[in-house]
Amino acid sequence: MNETTTRQAIMDRALELLVRHGYRGASFGDIATALDMTRANIHYHFGSKQVLVEAVLTDYVETTLTALRDIWLERDLSFAERVETMLAFSQKRYRRYNKAGAPASQWSLISRLRQDADLLTPQGRDLLARFSRELRALLATSLVADVARGRFAADMPVDPVAAQVAVIADNASAITLDAEGAAHLGELYRGLVDLITRAYGRG
Repeated sequence: MNETTTRQAIMDRALELLVRHGYRGASFGDIATALDMTRANIHYHFGSKQVLVEAVLTDYVETTLTALRDIWLERDLSFAERVETMLAFSQKRYRRYNKAGAPASQWSLISRLRQDADLLTPQGRDLLARFSRELRALLATSLVADVARGRFAADMPVDPVAAQVAVIADNASAITLDAEGAAHLGELYRGLVDLITRAYGRG
């Protein structure tokens, strides 16, 4: 593998371990064994575990926000269709880490690392806060556009509605840890869509 390929392979394996086992459960030794390389090679590319975790988290946050922007800024989708598309995005990640019939487990790096926030660098903690902040702002932007298009009433309280959707999205992984798994997440989203549409929908 060349340096770029090696670096990406290390990050991919680190992501897998971080989601499944958290910060403490992702060691250079485990990554090296899985990739049949030396720990020194990982140190060469990232220097320290904190640097590696920050790199993985940065990539994950950017990838997630990009996917969510594509969904929520798509003008041809209705509010309900955007929620369903975001739900499908989450369910795909859920299925990657959860086998049918097995106890539910974490599937979001953001949710997992919030549990280990005290071990992150200040930059890592800022990334987690940035995700929540930008998610809520994105939802508000999308709803403002829908109000302007006449899809929702002009008096819809955009910020509180965006906050309600963001709370579910931001806690999606934790929500799926109960016995109902991903089905529970769908029920919460669809119930909220129904309430918002009944209260403020204009077609």
